[in-house]
Amino acid sequence: MAVHRGDVVMVDWQFSDRRGVKTRPALIVQADQFNSHLDDTILALITGSKRRRVGASTQLLIDVSTPDGQLSGLRFDSLVQCENLVTLDKSLIIGRLCAFSANLMRQIDECLKSALDLL
Repeated sequence: MAVHRGDVVMVDWQFSDRRGVKTRPALIVQADQFNSHLDDTILALITGSKRRRVGASTQLLIDVSTPDGQLSGLRFDSLVQCENLVTLDKSLIIGRLCAFSANLMRQIDECLKSALDLL
C-alpha cells in the first residue's frame, strides 16, 4: 500500500508487553522519500484514551470540533502519542482513513522533536 507522511491509517497495534493487539488509528510520520522506497514505515499511536493524556510536549490532542480535527478522519477527540512509535511493514496497514493538514503536521513535528530530544 502506498502511504504518505501525514496519512491516518488503521493498523493492528501490538501492546508493548506483547500480550495482545488492538486495531487502532496511527499516523504515518516517516518521510515520503523513505515511504516510496522502503517496505516499512514509521507510525505514531493515536488513542482516544483519556488516561494517556499527560500534557506532555510529545503529545498532540486532536479536537474533532476544529477545522483541522474535522479533516483528520478521526471520529472523536484523540491523542497522537509521538513518544509511542513503531516501525511496521506497509503490508500490515489495514486501510487509510484520511490525512492530517499541514498545520497539524507542523505541530506533530514539534512533538517528535520533543520525543527524540531534538530541540
